Amino acid sequence: MYIIAIAWLYVTVLIAVTEPNVTVSVISFLFYGLLPCALLLWLGGSKARRRRRKIQELLADQRANHDDRSDAKPDQ
Repeated sequence: MYIIAIAWLYVTVLIAVTEPNVTVSVISFLFYGLLPCALLLWLGGSKARRRRRKIQELLADQRANHDDRSDAKPDQ
């Protein structure tokens, strides 16, 4: 997915360079390149973010359950 984003940004940079005005080129790069690419990466990474959050919650629960030492027996 990142190779597609890099290629799309490359194409939009080339389009922006051919614009006659600097302001128009910046606007075209933002609206044709950067914003759609950021949206694509954000939507594409939502599944990974959700999975990462779930794993972190599971690890936090395991640490909380492991640290209470409820299974420890008293010393003799």
